[in-house]
Amino acid sequence: MKKAYIFPGQGSQYPGMGKDLYDKFDEAKTLFKQADKILGFPLSDIMFNGSDEDLRQTKITQPAIFVHSVIAAKLLGSDFQPDMLAGHSLGEFSALTAGGALSFEDGLQLVLQRALAMQRATELRPSTMAAVLGLDNDTIEKICAETEGIVVPANYNTPGQLVISGEVEAVQKAAEKLQEAGARRVVMLNVGGAFHSPLMEPARKDLAGAIEKTEFKQPIAPVYQNVSGLPETSPEKIKENLIAQLTSPVRWVQTIQNMIHDGAGIFYEIGPGKVLLGMLRKIDRSVKGEKIEL
Repeated sequence: MKKAYIFPGQGSQYPGMGKDLYDKFDEAKTLFKQADKILGFPLSDIMFNGSDEDLRQTKITQPAIFVHSVIAAKLLGSDFQPDMLAGHSLGEFSALTAGGALSFEDGLQLVLQRALAMQRATELRPSTMAAVLGLDNDTIEKICAETEGIVVPANYNTPGQLVISGEVEAVQKAAEKLQEAGARRVVMLNVGGAFHSPLMEPARKDLAGAIEKTEFKQPIAPVYQNVSGLPETSPEKIKENLIAQLTSPVRWVQTIQNMIHDGAGIFYEIGPGKVLLGMLRKIDRSVKGEKIEL
């Protein structure tokens, strides 16, 4: 039975995250202090003592989830032996770092640059995201394509849950049409911008240079990437897909289905929360999923 490890993205953060690891393990303490030093601000203090609002800022959320996830993977030591890896959006960086393609320092610096670039891109134009529940993908894709302005499918999370992303007005217009077309619900999300849409193009350009300059190694197991849902081991191909990820949809359903097709018998979620295990159950109830508790 093949073991798949999956790493969460934005939305899994919570006040006090990582404090139990810091208190319990010396290695975690060292890595949290190293992260603060790399970033040049006290991330660990914000994670342990900050409010919900503090943790919702993209420039805090992304490094916080990455650091929590990678430290948890490192604490598994020799028990961490994945046959395959994947991460949802930001979680792809955690998967690549845990899988040895990136060093902890390089991974964290890229995540910070990604967060700042995304923050800058969101300030250029009012934008948002919305979760569409209970409507087929084809109908959602068609309505997005026909709606004036920029609005695109962004996260294929589960069958029956697709997140759309774009300009505020275009997303609102599409939301009305989607409800008329029979969506069970359309929920506007409390996010800072239109992630995984063409509005992230300035961020993609910013991040491309940083990724090109960073050394990537071959990971210890194939990483199933968001852009295609397919496994990759080539450092060059991984870089290319990471750059494209900012403006492309997260094909999470396809990713999980491909991992199952390739023999994944158990999925372990590493990092804060259990969001991905919830999605896994909706994608395929027959597959076993466990939360890594340390």
